[in-house]
Amino acid sequence: MKLLVRNMARNTSEAELKALFEAFGSVQSCALVLDPKSGGSKGFAFVEMPKPGEAKAAVKNLNGKDVDGQRIRVKKADKTKDA
Repeated sequence: MKLLVRNMARNTSEAELKALFEAFGSVQSCALVLDPKSGGSKGFAFVEMPKPGEAKAAVKNLNGKDVDGQRIRVKKADKTKDA
């Protein structure tokens, strides 16, 4: 299941994000969306978790969680808009 993580602090690393989600199961991929000019984070990312039950647990537990001073939003990625 592909998840969209929004409202992230710009200094949150891919490794930190992956570790957050691994607390709920296996993470297939984790990708910060980067600004092509600055190379810095745009404040959102995609996380893929192969097991739907683990992904749903991650959404339930991480949506609204404070990470690096920002309240992140986590939801299932919309294939038409977010992919």
